[in-house]
Amino acid sequence: MKPPILSARRYLALWLPFLPIDRLRLARSGRAAPQDDDAPFAVVEKRNGAQRLYALNPAALRQGLAPGLSLADARARLPQLGVTEADRPADTKIMARLAARCERHTPLTALDEPHGLVLDVTGCAHLFGGEASLFARVLQDMEALGFGARGALATTPDGARALARFSAGGVFPPDEEKAAVSRLPLAALEAEEEILVALSRAGLKTLGDVVARPSRAFASRFGVDFTRKIERLFGREDVRIKPLRWPPDCRVERHFVDPLSQGESIDAALRDLMLETSLLLERRGEGGRVFEASFFRADGAVRRLRVETLRPTRDPKILLRLFHEKRDVLADPLDPGFGFDALRLAVPHAEKFAPTQADFSGAAAQETERELSELLDRLTTRFGRERVLRFVRLDTHEPERESPAVPAALAASAEWPAPAAGEPPVRPLTLFDPPQPVEVLALAPDGPPARFRWRRQAHDILRAEGPERIAPEWTRLDPMRFGPEAPTRDYYRVEDREGRRFWLFRLGLYERGDDAPRWFLHGLFA
Repeated sequence: MKPPILSARRYLALWLPFLPIDRLRLARSGRAAPQDDDAPFAVVEKRNGAQRLYALNPAALRQGLAPGLSLADARARLPQLGVTEADRPADTKIMARLAARCERHTPLTALDEPHGLVLDVTGCAHLFGGEASLFARVLQDMEALGFGARGALATTPDGARALARFSAGGVFPPDEEKAAVSRLPLAALEAEEEILVALSRAGLKTLGDVVARPSRAFASRFGVDFTRKIERLFGREDVRIKPLRWPPDCRVERHFVDPLSQGESIDAALRDLMLETSLLLERRGEGGRVFEASFFRADGAVRRLRVETLRPTRDPKILLRLFHEKRDVLADPLDPGFGFDALRLAVPHAEKFAPTQADFSGAAAQETERELSELLDRLTTRFGRERVLRFVRLDTHEPERESPAVPAALAASAEWPAPAAGEPPVRPLTLFDPPQPVEVLALAPDGPPARFRWRRQAHDILRAEGPERIAPEWTRLDPMRFGPEAPTRDYYRVEDREGRRFWLFRLGLYERGDDAPRWFLHGLFA
């Protein structure tokens, strides 16, 4: 048997065996500490056409009931059993809330169904006085929120999960972890019932008995996944968790013994975080375009405020003003409740940002661009990304795609070509989407229009310029707009007798044999 290859990482697995019961009790009474009710109680759900036990309180477990048992059998054994329907979405919502709460201890937190969490605490323990202190603090946090939890700290996620769910839990140093996993029952494999029965009939009782046998025998009978499970449990394979939120490039946080509940103290703490973040980014020669402030409330709730900027920045004054703008327009006000016991400011993605010294010739232009960026940042923060748009220029000859409006937070300043002096504009400022169909009279089949009717009004054309032929891009055919063929368009700039100017095009060409070319009004010059 090859020796285990223990990972340098450390994982803390949490299991909340009574989560549905605790949720119902807290919703009913609001009591903050888990308690062992004397009356047997169960949460049931319908599975395979029958009502089955989903979760049980300790009193029901002591009576010999177990999850998965049918409600009819449970009632036959225990007629006084109280029951209620399961609400899995509510349980999932609670688990997400608890996962957000655990971000106070580590940025890498993952859900571990059913009713579990896995925290990657590598490099975090020293911030809390060591692994034992961190372990105790996390469990105390769960208890203070009203949820009973059991945990284990080990070198792999699978090992930590098994020790949390099938042992008394605790902190397991790497040199003691193998022996602790070896003592676990076969149920820790969480395999199918047929596999567990076969192993038991072979005389195997613990994971140590399984790992002592050659793995090839198990692989040939139970499959490769079974042997991989053994490898992960004993630390020979480290499969990293998939966190709910990836760690940011930069983050600064504060923890408070006395939770902050006054607006002035909260603003002062947030200002300090911004100053520290600014200094950290400055030392790294970077700036951020997205900043997220997390407010951890004493009752476990977590509120987040997120602001974006058009350009990389690390100016604390600008950031504080944007966060105030965001807070003032919240539909759900930022209520501290019993106070915030932790605050965090994170930069999800940092960019290279070096301040430039402008010369006298470009100082005014750069100042104007800076003021415009700050204005757009404030408007985006107040009204939302999708409501503040900016035109950008695409490298395309299709008029309807040349100048799309995109969220200002995603758009860089566009370089627009300067119009020729003394020449009329090549493209109109107003485009119709979709183009308006018109009736046209032309002197020649493929010639310019001489008269057209639009919205029941006739226009006699005095001057016409064109055609400007625009073919569809071969990589972008739009059959929903102009049919499956997407024929060529001939554009004309025309002026009627009243001096009004229009942009017309003919869809299709007679010379190519296109069927009944049609005319459209695409834009207005004036």
